[in-house]
Amino acid sequence: MIKEELKNQLKKNLLDDMFTTQEQRDDAKREKVIDIKITDIDDFPKHPFKVLANEDMKNMIASVKEYGVLSPALVRQKSDGRYEMLSGHRRKFASQCANLNTIPCIVRNLTDDEATILMIDSNLSQREKILPSERAFAYKMKLEAIKHQGRKECLTSTPLVEKLSSEIIGSENNESREQVRRYIRLTYLNTELLDLVDNGTIAFRPAVELSYLKKDEQEILVDFIKYNQSTPSLEQAIKLKKLSQENLLDVDEMHDILSSLKPNQKSKLKFDRERLRTVLPKNIEENKIEDYVVKSIEYYTKYLRHKNRESR
Repeated sequence: MIKEELKNQLKKNLLDDMFTTQEQRDDAKREKVIDIKITDIDDFPKHPFKVLANEDMKNMIASVKEYGVLSPALVRQKSDGRYEMLSGHRRKFASQCANLNTIPCIVRNLTDDEATILMIDSNLSQREKILPSERAFAYKMKLEAIKHQGRKECLTSTPLVEKLSSEIIGSENNESREQVRRYIRLTYLNTELLDLVDNGTIAFRPAVELSYLKKDEQEILVDFIKYNQSTPSLEQAIKLKKLSQENLLDVDEMHDILSSLKPNQKSKLKFDRERLRTVLPKNIEENKIEDYVVKSIEYYTKYLRHKNRESR
């Protein structure tokens, strides 16, 4: 059976050589842009990059309506005949909003690992803004794909494969191996904490430390942040992590740590601006109010000292 298939393939190759030119054979191998129905294209499984209906998307939709999709998407064909999007999720969404039926695509034959790596790399290089959560899950997916390839290609120990994989990802994205590891740690945060990292409410380094907290501890932390409108500093996050790893972190301990004054916090005086205006000269300029108040307090302090000496 195998010999028969081999003979048939040799015959086909011979006929191709006899009745086609080298130019035709090269052209057959060359990637082509074809229009594919949008309804035939599925999103990449667990795609880590968000497609947001923001101002950039509005501009893209307007551009697609006027000019069409200028840069073809990249897809691969699945065993059921449908297609899987690798690069072009935002273009696909914009095309749908622009009421287009098809989108220009390049079809590429790739393994699961190759598809994952290409999907990650193309999005990291093409997107102008990448959220911490997007980068975190992208690095994690690529790390797993590279590790999987490494296990197939050689009998290397898992820790070494992971180390080399992190170094590869870091070098390709101008990051250290340790920074790649930190990003991947963010994937252990619950959705609410991760959203707070994305919108800048929680800083990156404290978020990495908080990722070591258990799920129930993270839920308690979310409630504390909502109620107190305050987020942990790096020092506080490290303390929370340490107590969690020692199984000593409870609600009271968390409250004590998070209620303590942060090193960079200074108490601020608040004044009722309207009330202050009633005792200030009416002609004083806005940018001179602070100096006026300080000098007034200095003068009043000297007056009290002088009065105190006279009363002795």
